[in-house]
Amino acid sequence: MGRWNSEYEDDDNAPLLGGEMSKEVSDGLDVTAKIKLKGTMYGKANGLSWFTTALFIVADMAGGGVVAIPIAMLQSGGFAGGIVITIICVAFCYTAHILGENWVTMCERWPEYREHCRKPYPEMAYRSMGPTARRLTSLTLNVMLFGVSVVYLLLSSKIINDFVTTLTGVNMGFCVMLLLVAGVLLPVTWLKSPQDFWAAVVVAMLTTAISVILILIGTIQDNPTCAPVAQIPDFEWSSLLLSLGTFMFAFGGHGVFPTIQHDMKNPKQFTRASITAFFIVAAMYVPITVLGYITYGNSLQDSIINSVQNANIQQAANLFIAVHCILTLTIVINPLNQELEHALRTPHKFGFQRVLLRTTVMAIIVFMAESVPNFGPILNLIGGTTVALTSAIMPCLFSLFLQARDKMDGKDSERNWIEEFKRVIKKTSLWRLWINIFVIVIAIICGVTTTYTAILDMGGSRFSRPCYLRAFVDTNVELEVLRENPMHCCGPHFNVSRFGSASEFCV
Repeated sequence: MGRWNSEYEDDDNAPLLGGEMSKEVSDGLDVTAKIKLKGTMYGKANGLSWFTTALFIVADMAGGGVVAIPIAMLQSGGFAGGIVITIICVAFCYTAHILGENWVTMCERWPEYREHCRKPYPEMAYRSMGPTARRLTSLTLNVMLFGVSVVYLLLSSKIINDFVTTLTGVNMGFCVMLLLVAGVLLPVTWLKSPQDFWAAVVVAMLTTAISVILILIGTIQDNPTCAPVAQIPDFEWSSLLLSLGTFMFAFGGHGVFPTIQHDMKNPKQFTRASITAFFIVAAMYVPITVLGYITYGNSLQDSIINSVQNANIQQAANLFIAVHCILTLTIVINPLNQELEHALRTPHKFGFQRVLLRTTVMAIIVFMAESVPNFGPILNLIGGTTVALTSAIMPCLFSLFLQARDKMDGKDSERNWIEEFKRVIKKTSLWRLWINIFVIVIAIICGVTTTYTAILDMGGSRFSRPCYLRAFVDTNVELEVLRENPMHCCGPHFNVSRFGSASEFCV
C-alpha cells in the first residue's frame, strides 16, 4: 500500500498510487473514472455526504450554547462580545479544517486507517507526536465527555423542571428533578450503543433549530416592553474572561470531528462540511445573542428561555431543548462507559458487570451535578480546559508535527523532539506556522484565564450551594428561588412584565 505522490497532491491528473484496486480493475478504468475515485478512495461506499456531515457537526456543537451564549454576550459586553464570538468562530472553523487535513494525511500514509479506526483523535495524536500524546489525548477526551455529561444532565433537568412547573404549577425543585431524570435515563445507558446515530443526530439538530426560532419569536414579542428597561452592566475584564469559556464551549465539539469524517463517503470534503456547519451554527447563535442582549439586559440568568414571557413559547422551546439535551447525553455518555469497560476488561455482553459499572458512572455524574447545581460555572470550566485543548491547541500541534512527518519515512521510532521541532520550523510554510502558533498562544491564554476565573466564580454569587447541603447551610434564598422559577421578568429588579400585574407574574 502506497500513498499519493506528494508532487501530485493538488493535481486532478495525479496518478493513483493508493493500491486500493487490483491491477485488473485499475486497467479497466478510464482516466476520468480514476480521477473521480481519487477523492473517495479513503471513504466509505455508503458513507455520509458532505451535507449530512455538516448536519452532524451542527448537532454536535449546538444545543447548550443556544441557551447560554446570550448570557456570555452580556458578561463580555456588546462590542467586545461581538469581536470575541467572531474570532472564536473563525479560529475554531480553521482548526476543524486542519483536523480534516490531518485525517486525510493519515489515511494516505497509513492504509490501516482507511477501513476502521475506533479512536481517530488519539490515533492522530499518536501519528503526529507519539504514544504519550495519544494517552494524554484519550484522557482529555474522557474528561471532556464526563464534563459534558454533567452539563447536559444539569441543563436537561433544569429545563424539564421549568417545563413541568410552567405546565402544572408545581415546582418539584431542580435537585429532585435531577435525580428523576438520571433515574429514567439510567436503564438507557445500560444498552450497547447503536452503530449509527444518524436519526438521533438529525432529531437533535431539528429540535435545536426549532427552539432557536421560538426563542427569537418570544424575544421579539418582549422587546417593546423589556428593551426600554434593560440595563447593561458595566464592562469588566473578569466577566469578559469568564465568558470566553461559554463561547469556546458553544463552538467546540472537535473531539468527535475525526470520527464523523471517518464515516464520510469522501473525507476530502470535510472542510466544505465544516464551513457549512459553522455558518449554520453562527446563524443560530448570533440573532438570539444580539436580540437577547438588547431586549433583556442583565435580567438574563443562566438560560435565555426563562426570560421569554410568552408561556406557550417558553414551554415549547424548553421541550425541544430538553429533547436535544437528553439525546446528546445518552450519546455522549456511551463512549465514556465503553472506554472504562475496555480499561477494566468488562465483558462485552450484557451482564451485571456492565450494569454495575455504568450505574457507578451515572452516580458519579449525578453527585457532581448535585454538588455544582448551576451549569454556568461547569460549562465555563469545560470550555477553558478540555474544549480549549481539543478544539484549538491539539489540532494545531498535531497538524504542524503531522505535516512535517508527512515528508519523512513515517517510522514511529524513538522521537528526538529537538530534531522534530527543527523539522517543523523547516518544513512548514511561514504563514501556516504563524497562524497555528497564534491560535495556540491565544487558546492557552484564554484557557488559563477562563479556568482561573471560572474556579473563582464557583465561590461567588453565581454559584449555588450543593443540593445536599441546602437544608443545613444558609443560602442566598432569593437568588436560588429566582433560578428555579421558570419565568424571569424584565428590568434590573426582575419586576417588569407585559402581562397583567407584575406582582402576580414575576418573582
